[in-house]
Amino acid sequence: MSRIVAPILIGLLVVAYMMWRQLDMDQFREIPWTRLTIFWIGMSIFLYVLRHLFYAWRLKILTGSAFSWSKCIELIFIWEFSSAVSPSSIGGSAVALFLLAQEKIGAAKTVSVILYTMVLDTLFFLITIPLLAFTIGPDVIRPGLTEFNLSGYTLTLFIIYIFIFSYGIMFFYGLFFSPEKIRGFLYWLSKFKFLKRWKRDLVRIGSDVMQTAKEVSEQGMGFHLKSFFATTGAWITRFLAINCLIIALIPETPLDSFTQYLLYGRAEIMHSITQFSPTPGGAGVMEYLFGGFFTDYIPKGIAFLVALLWRIITYYPYLIIGVIIIPNWIRKIMNRRRIEKLESA
Repeated sequence: MSRIVAPILIGLLVVAYMMWRQLDMDQFREIPWTRLTIFWIGMSIFLYVLRHLFYAWRLKILTGSAFSWSKCIELIFIWEFSSAVSPSSIGGSAVALFLLAQEKIGAAKTVSVILYTMVLDTLFFLITIPLLAFTIGPDVIRPGLTEFNLSGYTLTLFIIYIFIFSYGIMFFYGLFFSPEKIRGFLYWLSKFKFLKRWKRDLVRIGSDVMQTAKEVSEQGMGFHLKSFFATTGAWITRFLAINCLIIALIPETPLDSFTQYLLYGRAEIMHSITQFSPTPGGAGVMEYLFGGFFTDYIPKGIAFLVALLWRIITYYPYLIIGVIIIPNWIRKIMNRRRIEKLESA
C-alpha cells in the first residue's frame, strides 16, 4: 500500500503547491465548460482506452495468442500498475517479467516477450525523436528554442537518446543475432550466492531462450509489422491524449495539422526527457515540467490544472484498478498451483 500512496502523494503535493503559487482564478473561471469541452475530455479518455487495447493486442501477438483478449487486458493493467509504482528509470518491465512468468507460457518465452517489447518501444523512439526534430525544429524541445545546442533540455534529450540507442542495440543484437550472449549473462548471474536458489532456473532459462529467440527471429514479416504497428498505436494515442485536453480547456487552440503535430511532438519529448525520473511513475516531475513544455499554448494560470487532469486520466486509474485486479489475479494463480499440486500428488 505504501508504494501506491507514495506516487499519489508526491504528484498531488507538487500539483497543489504549483496551483497555489500560480493558479489564476480569473483564468480558471474563463474556462468554458461546454459540450465541446466535455467532448474533448472524453476523446482524451477514449484515446487512453485505445492505448490500453493496443498494448493488449501487442501482448497477444507476441505470446502467439496464448492468452485471450480479456487476459491480455488484465495483464496490461497489472503491467501498467507496476510501472505506476516503480521509478520511471526502472519501469514495469522487471515486474512484467515476474507476472508473465506466473502464467503458463514458459520462462524462455516470457524473457523473449519482455526483451522484444523493449526493442519495439526503443525502435519507436529512435525513429520518431529525430523525425520530430527534423520536421519541427528546435521548438519541439522547448517553446522559444531557436537552435539545437548541447545544453539544457537539448543536452538531456541527446544523452537519453544515446542511452536508448545503446541498450536498444544491445537487446536487438541479443535477441536476433546472439542469444548466446543472453544465455552467458544468465549463467553469470547464476554464480552469485544470493541467487543460488534460482541457479537451476537461470541455467534452464538460458538454454531455453536460445530456442525461443530463434523462433522470434524466424517469424514472418507480418508478425514484426503487426507488433510494431501495435507499439506505434499505443505511443501515439498516449501523447495525442494531451492534445485533446489542451483543446478542451483552451478552446482557442488552433486545430491546424502543424499545431497539433507540434503539441504531439512536445508531449513525446517531455516523456522522453522524464522517463528516467527517480520517482514512481514520474510522479511530481511530470506535473512540475508539464506547464513549461506548453507555455505558448496553455496560460500559466491553469497549466497545472491541465497537468492534474491529464494525470487523473492517464495515471491514477492504473493505481486504483491495479489494487482491484491484483488480489484477484494472485488468488487465481494460487488456486491454479494448488490444483496442479493435488493433481501431481
